[in-house]
Amino acid sequence: MKKISAQKLSGKMVMDLDGGEIGILHNVVADAATGMLSELVVKPAAELDTSEFKEEGEYIVIPFQAVKAIKDVIIVDREGIRERA
Repeated sequence: MKKISAQKLSGKMVMDLDGGEIGILHNVVADAATGMLSELVVKPAAELDTSEFKEEGEYIVIPFQAVKAIKDVIIVDREGIRERA
């Protein structure tokens, strides 16, 4: 993946590989020791079944390893999410 600032990520739509809407990116979490991104904090879409996700208040947390692409939207692999939930 090419470099992109975290500020440009905020507010991007998060979708799965099949084009299903997951929600809107609210924040990113980085590992303080390595500086590597570890999680996406997402405001889930109203119709999303959040049972397969780790929840924190009104947000869901997606491991950064599940991210497959970042362009106009952020594409994640739901299988990667389930394996780490």
